[in-house]
Amino acid sequence: MPPIVAVIAPGMMGSAVGHCLAASGVEVRTLLTGRSEATVERAKQAGMIGVSDAQIAASDFILSILPPGDALGLAERLAPALRETGKKPIYVDCNAVSPGTVLRIARVIEETGATFVDGGIIGGPPTPGSKATRIYLSGVAAPQVAATLTQYGLQMPVQPGPVGAASAMKLSYAGITKGFTALGAAMMLAATRAGTADDLKQEMLASQPALVGWLTRQMPKMYSKAYRWVAEMEEIAEFVGEDPAARQFYQAAAQLYQRIAADFEGANQETAALDAFCKGQG
Repeated sequence: MPPIVAVIAPGMMGSAVGHCLAASGVEVRTLLTGRSEATVERAKQAGMIGVSDAQIAASDFILSILPPGDALGLAERLAPALRETGKKPIYVDCNAVSPGTVLRIARVIEETGATFVDGGIIGGPPTPGSKATRIYLSGVAAPQVAATLTQYGLQMPVQPGPVGAASAMKLSYAGITKGFTALGAAMMLAATRAGTADDLKQEMLASQPALVGWLTRQMPKMYSKAYRWVAEMEEIAEFVGEDPAARQFYQAAAQLYQRIAADFEGANQETAALDAFCKGQG
């Protein structure tokens, strides 16, 4: 019999994960109170059912898929319901948080008697049948989660190591990909201000075609996500905290993404400059 899985929240990633599970016959629960009409409709289209905190706690598995700044808050919100339920679920934090943050979340969950598993998502929102998105898992119960949910449309490799190992894997990967995107955005904008953007792109097309190809594909996808990447960069800054230079780099990347997020919602001056570079000559 398929398990009951709660997926919180039904954003782009959460609803896609929920859809994969629902398409495989799983009852997928979520929280919809106070959410926008668009979010409620997205959850409905994914086959997700809005329920109470108590019903979330009574699920077999809870997958937390949120902006990283909200991850600890969700655990604290659900803690009372988890304490009261007789059936203790396995709580999987799938968010882009540092190992230190994930241990704080684990402490909140484990104090309720529920089991905690660390998770980290690499790849975009999945579609049924796709194997491109992987949710890395670590912790004692990680093999149990993987063995169950891989039967229902999810790719869940087990990352060797304790709670924190999957988050370290995720942040290491995101630190490269999203850190590189931040670096590329900074230099595209600097070249634009200097009047050398077209020349820079032509030189990169000649000498670094793979890099410019990756950047020009990824950059336009970043704007609508920049607000979520702020907290992710801050978590990566904590992750690399023993290296002062690396910490400062990711703190600066967080500031850059915060600025781009504000520009995307406002004047669109910097996002227009980035678009012009990406769509320019070549």
